[in-house]
Amino acid sequence: MHTVTLGLSSRQKTNKRLLEAFNGKAQGQFISFESPALLFKVLSGNRWDLLKVMAGAGAMSIREASRRLDRDVKAVHGDVQMLLKVGILRKTDKSRIEFPYDSVHVDFMLQAA
Repeated sequence: MHTVTLGLSSRQKTNKRLLEAFNGKAQGQFISFESPALLFKVLSGNRWDLLKVMAGAGAMSIREASRRLDRDVKAVHGDVQMLLKVGILRKTDKSRIEFPYDSVHVDFMLQAA
């Protein structure tokens, strides 16, 4: 199973993980956000649903993703553009979109102020 971890990470922690990777230490697949607000802005409910239908499904057209979600193509196109921009989705050579993971692990902790 190919899993990506979405989580919160400061620039300092992200840089540390990058340096460890350059030194040969496996880090796994991470997509990091600086704040919970940014994570929830990027991964709105509709975008989360898009990732669910794409996980493990391989490359597909935006029209196919729209059909699976039973949503308007134009609305899904907007969500796809945002997820491409932040690096969560990829575009294939054949102009299809791909979420190259089978599962998503979300990792962050909420603590009292």
